[in-house]
Amino acid sequence: MSANGRGDDCTDAKKEDTKHFIGPGPSEVDAKTGPQSFRYSLDYPSIGQCIIINNKNFDRRTGMNQRNGTDVDAANAMNVFAKLGYKVKIYNDQSVEQMKQVFEGGPQQFGLVHLCAVESWRRGRIFGTDGSIELKYLTSLFRGDRCKSLVGKPKLFFIQACRGTDLDAGIETDSPEDETTRIPVEADFLYAYSTAPGYYSWRNTMTGSWFMQSLCDMVSKYGRQLELLHIMTRVNYKVAVEFESVSNAPGFNAKKQIPCIVSMLTKEMYFTP
Repeated sequence: MSANGRGDDCTDAKKEDTKHFIGPGPSEVDAKTGPQSFRYSLDYPSIGQCIIINNKNFDRRTGMNQRNGTDVDAANAMNVFAKLGYKVKIYNDQSVEQMKQVFEGGPQQFGLVHLCAVESWRRGRIFGTDGSIELKYLTSLFRGDRCKSLVGKPKLFFIQACRGTDLDAGIETDSPEDETTRIPVEADFLYAYSTAPGYYSWRNTMTGSWFMQSLCDMVSKYGRQLELLHIMTRVNYKVAVEFESVSNAPGFNAKKQIPCIVSMLTKEMYFTP
């Protein structure tokens, strides 16, 4: 049970889970000068697309349990991001091939800020109902060299899923410019993982996952005020402090969780123009 909900807490784990390069010196690199903006422009008719991959039921051969509570996460995310102006689409119980079609057909259509909430992921792979595919393959479709319409625009991925089998017991504590420029193809991505590498990700069967509950709550409260990384810091705090597992299973009681934010954003991201 989560700290503020009822129902059994569970995880997304399988049933059986237990030559250096020296760059150029300062004299060899010149930074470009001129006016620049440190904030992504959202001066568009629509802020962008929000895709939610919500996989709950799986073929027995995948070893995945039914992910009760995930529908609550999907509904909350849809409501929160729709209010911010995103065009939201939910795809339920997608096979690997169906997920590929969603991602392969999507990037060139978006042309704006893109956000994607993905559930059922483990060890670098996204689980469809019938198998898995590398997350890197799906996100690479949005890289600058593969999706020209999203060059220089933020691509945000929120990933609710386990990243291993470790349990966190916690510890007590005291209280755009017109100028043409080149950017890395991996620039302008943000990956927000529900948990740190190697750890379980907790989900309440009635109220949804700790991470998605906190994300939706913080975005709903501060999405029109704060920059995204400031919001995500508050998400981290909420998950870390306000939640703790309640379980009768040996070794699963009184466990904690901390999300992990990986940012390659090059500007500040606000959900308002």
